[in-house]
Amino acid sequence: MSVGCNHMLELTGLAGDPASAIHRLDPRAKLMGLIGVTVVAVSAPFSAWPVWIVCACVLAAVAGTARIRPRVVWRRARVILPLVIFAAVFLPFVRPGGETIEIGPFTMTTAGLETFAGVSAKATIGVVGAVLLGATTTFPSVLRGLEALRVPRLFVLIAAFAYRYLFVVVDEVQRMRAALASRAYRPRNLRHAGALGRVATALFLRTYARGERVYLAMLSRGYAGSMPQLEPLSFARADAVFLALVVGTLVPARVLIGAAV
Repeated sequence: MSVGCNHMLELTGLAGDPASAIHRLDPRAKLMGLIGVTVVAVSAPFSAWPVWIVCACVLAAVAGTARIRPRVVWRRARVILPLVIFAAVFLPFVRPGGETIEIGPFTMTTAGLETFAGVSAKATIGVVGAVLLGATTTFPSVLRGLEALRVPRLFVLIAAFAYRYLFVVVDEVQRMRAALASRAYRPRNLRHAGALGRVATALFLRTYARGERVYLAMLSRGYAGSMPQLEPLSFARADAVFLALVVGTLVPARVLIGAAV
């Protein structure tokens, strides 16, 4: 059973063709490349908007090479992207500057519209980049790449335990829901809030106790602050070519377009 659980953890989140050239890249290369796309997009002002098109083309090339369908990208991006755009939709009405546009009782400014367009474009590029990273790299591999890139170990350990323990919490919640359903418990209004609070408390205590037992079991097996790795990471020629293509496309575009405007 443990082997099957580990196998499911490794495959969680992958999409497209696992045998593609993008999937086989070292996680460090994908982290640096896709984060670089986001950094270039965020650093470009509205006047250099063609840079955003170049970034989008790079992401489209990555998705096409990995054989990730647009429907998959949209299904994952819509979890976060609409929230960001909704938060920025009020900028045209509150940011001063430029000409004003009257729409009924509302007044928009061109500076606010430019800011909204910039935030939306940058958020879209960043979210799609994160989606492609998650769709081509397993979460444990991402953590290994972050650790190899000298990200603080405490951050990596917290993310690793949160990811792996999430499945334990979900399983515990499912068992508690089954127990409540078997007792004909159907919360329908606010009068059941007290009972739901007691259920949440019981869930916290159970998961906390489970976490203590898991940690003690890890210590008894020689855990010393880092996860053992069966295979070391290898930065091959394909990884260098991928980074060179991304950098060679984005940096000249950012410099030339920025200088032109």
